[in-house]
Amino acid sequence: MKAADQISAPRLWLVLARAHRSIAAYIEGAITAQGIGISDFMVLEVLLHKGPLTISVIGEKVLLASASMTSAIDRLEIRELVRRRSCNSDRRIRLVELTCEGRKFIEEIYARHEKDLEAIATDLSEAERRTLYEGLKKIGLAAQAAEPTQKCPTTL
Repeated sequence: MKAADQISAPRLWLVLARAHRSIAAYIEGAITAQGIGISDFMVLEVLLHKGPLTISVIGEKVLLASASMTSAIDRLEIRELVRRRSCNSDRRIRLVELTCEGRKFIEEIYARHEKDLEAIATDLSEAERRTLYEGLKKIGLAAQAAEPTQKCPTTL
């Protein structure tokens, strides 16, 4: 492959960042059109797929700060989509779980969400999806393990 045909790491990063921004904006718009904010959707989605969890575990999974998590749970509880309950084995632990209405609500929205994601990935063949998946996984793991190569020089 000629040097001009090679894709540099900075170019790859730029394309990845722009693609992420475009996809995130598209998905956020589609979710908010359903009458729910993205952070509330993420909370409901994790409860749908993982079952009842503590607020701190939900926060770790959806990458929200504790104060944001409490606000999201409060909003969802007011809408009667989730409820807080004590854990049977340890009454000090408070779990958040979907209500029946909450389960129905997130199942419907999540089904639309899957269709929206499929719509933007429709032009990718199965081989392209696999290559993209494996490549993104590799660079994500490499970024987790890597140390920056340059430190800021200190000036006095």
